[in-house]
Amino acid sequence: MRLIAILFLLLFVAAGIVFGALNADLVPFDLGFARLSLPKGGAMLAAVLVGWILGGITAWLGTSIGQRRRRRRERGTSKVANATTA
Repeated sequence: MRLIAILFLLLFVAAGIVFGALNADLVPFDLGFARLSLPKGGAMLAAVLVGWILGGITAWLGTSIGQRRRRRRERGTSKVANATTA
């Protein structure tokens, strides 16, 4: 299984190198307050990384908020159960 994962990783690294080499021209970006010129491969990599980070933060916040609600609800039910038994 580890060998297959390494082969897939090498395949995607090779594809990224080929993509970057074939698309080496610069792409201008106007952000309103700054102008950037990045290679297409760099712009694509930056977009993927930003999406990966924002997706991870969104998933983390979604699960942590749900767990916090569940813990609060369990804590409330345990207090009610303790109060009725005492």
